[in-house]
Amino acid sequence: MKCVISVLGKDSTGIVAAVATTLADCSANIDDISQTILGDEEIFSMTMLITLKPEKCDFNTVQEKLQKVGDELGMQIIIQREDVFQFMYQV
Repeated sequence: MKCVISVLGKDSTGIVAAVATTLADCSANIDDISQTILGDEEIFSMTMLITLKPEKCDFNTVQEKLQKVGDELGMQIIIQREDVFQFMYQV
């Protein structure tokens, strides 16, 4: 199952490591990643395309684990199934 993860918040050390470790613990694969620091306010933005193995860790479990990481980091982390993401952004 392909999913899109969006991460947004104040930049700090360890964001990528925390998200990547959580995904690795769920046997997810990071297929693509893009990150940037926006403006002088040092707002961190990251988008990932991942592949989940639902038999190892289902979508809801990954979502809950990422929510916990987001809370710990003070970041907004959203995961969406790729088909839902594509549908929402079709013109």
